Amino acid sequence: MLRRTLAIALAVPVAAVLAPGSPANAAPPATPLSGAIFTSDATGVPVNLNIYADKRDVYLNGGPGINAPDDAAGLPAGTYSFQVTDPSGKTLLSTDGVACRQFTVDSSGVIRDVVPGGGCAHATGIDGEDLGVTVQLYPYDNTPNNGGVYKVWVSPTELLDCGAPGNKHCFVPRHSKTDNFKVRTDRIVEIDTRFVKPGVAEPVDGLAATWVDTNGASNVKYSEYNPGMLAFHEAHVEAAEQGQHQIVVRDQPGCPVASAHADGQTYLPVNGSVTVPVSVKSHQAGDVTYFVDVHCAG
Repeated sequence: MLRRTLAIALAVPVAAVLAPGSPANAAPPATPLSGAIFTSDATGVPVNLNIYADKRDVYLNGGPGINAPDDAAGLPAGTYSFQVTDPSGKTLLSTDGVACRQFTVDSSGVIRDVVPGGGCAHATGIDGEDLGVTVQLYPYDNTPNNGGVYKVWVSPTELLDCGAPGNKHCFVPRHSKTDNFKVRTDRIVEIDTRFVKPGVAEPVDGLAATWVDTNGASNVKYSEYNPGMLAFHEAHVEAAEQGQHQIVVRDQPGCPVASAHADGQTYLPVNGSVTVPVSVKSHQAGDVTYFVDVHCAG
């Protein structure tokens, strides 16, 4: 990304639609929801730094994203629900019912349509890259977050569970994908993961880092070089909220994990995976980037 006024490298050693109040019966999966999501405009074009001019401009796009490798997976096929909250997940900002906030994903991982919700289904656009559907997040209220951060959640509809411990308005973090964005505020707070290989001058593109947010929900980000989008060989978590995050990197084609480096320390993988906790502070002025550097085995 564009170089900022302040950069911090930080890590800690590894160590069916539900009516309000009705629990889901589906058994929880053994692993977190696979795939990824991201926000874009109506045409599916990612927006610089996930900062939008108007709340109506923000659309949901099925992952894995334009910078992902060809074999990267999108969301599993099925019917999904979404919501917009403040970054803590405590305040529901979506103003319509969950029956209005649904879409379907096909076997290729592309969003294909919104689900009819009694005339309240959200507006859609067309992704110019994969011809899938983009889904407008509006209507939703203004965020109470001082940094102007919003969080969009996506979860399989059948796994909404209003009785699950830690659920956020029936969305269970371990069954959910999240992405953060801002509207009409230009303060940049992000987590950037870079991948370095022996004998390669620049950080490597097309590699995955899993972001686990402060609620325990996750998303997958891929390193990319796209100067037009202010992306310079990093996997970006934009508009990171205050609190404890994790960056998880696993062995993958092109990068068996050798170590992670941050804040002058080295962290070794366990069973082919390294987890780096990142504590994001409250940044009321200026821009900040938290860097996590991953070294791939040669």
